[in-house]
Amino acid sequence: MNMPLNTSANISDPVAQARYNMIEQQIRPWNVLDADVLDLLAVVRREDFVPPAYRSMAFMDIEVPLLGANSEEAVRQGHSMLQPRVEARILQDLQIKPTDRVLEIGAGSGYMAALLAHRAERVVSLEINPELAEMARENLRDAGIQNADVRQGDGARDAVPDGPFDVIVLSGSVAEVPAALLALLKDGGRLGAIVGNDPVMRFTVTRRSGDRFETTSPWDTIAPRLVNFPEPSGFTF
Repeated sequence: MNMPLNTSANISDPVAQARYNMIEQQIRPWNVLDADVLDLLAVVRREDFVPPAYRSMAFMDIEVPLLGANSEEAVRQGHSMLQPRVEARILQDLQIKPTDRVLEIGAGSGYMAALLAHRAERVVSLEINPELAEMARENLRDAGIQNADVRQGDGARDAVPDGPFDVIVLSGSVAEVPAALLALLKDGGRLGAIVGNDPVMRFTVTRRSGDRFETTSPWDTIAPRLVNFPEPSGFTF
């Protein structure tokens, strides 16, 4: 049985209290019970990966905007961080190992790359927006993380020369699991993506076994779209 990281009575710093509340009130009740993941969430300072204008939202159960003055528009365009409980559950379910090489699509502010880098050997994170790519690089550098490489690029279209990978993480939603990314998985590798169309999306884990791919979809959520991945064609009559 995993015990709480701390007790609120022992926390005097308001930021530490907010982080504790995020872990104990949002993340743990969402079936995130891996002690290593919970400890990591207490160590990696989420607030340092949020722009100053939105820092008060860092620990809220929402998608935190990253660009611009219009928070709703930023989230709609996918310029946002996923909800903390979603990031934590993804990290838990993909079971990152210290020897894993990881590809992330959608670096955002670099927070998920930071979490992945603490558990993996190496992380390559692609971000299509140049402003976000630079933000992620700066945040990771300021956090002292040296085994995560953020590159500006289109995860839906650009070639990734560093493959194959043990783990591929899509930090956003797609209509279907991208076959081109599955091809970058090592034997035994796994790809995690939020798949479907609003209002029905599921986190989907696809594991490679030789030329076969096995898929499980353990939980529901909703997330902004990653751009340029194929969408289903509309019905015609």
